[in-house]
Amino acid sequence: MGSSDPTEPSHRIVCHLDEVLRARGLTLTELSARTGLTMANLSILKTNKAKAVRFSTLTAVCDALGATPGDLFSVAERS
Repeated sequence: MGSSDPTEPSHRIVCHLDEVLRARGLTLTELSARTGLTMANLSILKTNKAKAVRFSTLTAVCDALGATPGDLFSVAERS
């Protein structure tokens, strides 16, 4: 099933938060202020290190950015 390489993610979901922020002229700090989410949690999401995302977090980010989950995430091709 999963790779035996511990440096490879266990999923193929890719977060595009950095691109969405850039397109809207916002910083992670501004998103944190708008959502009430910590910089640490947003950074984990932005750098594709998140293993799970709560619906409440996803809703807050989408609302703050005027985005949909489809704007923020995609599924990478199988390698």
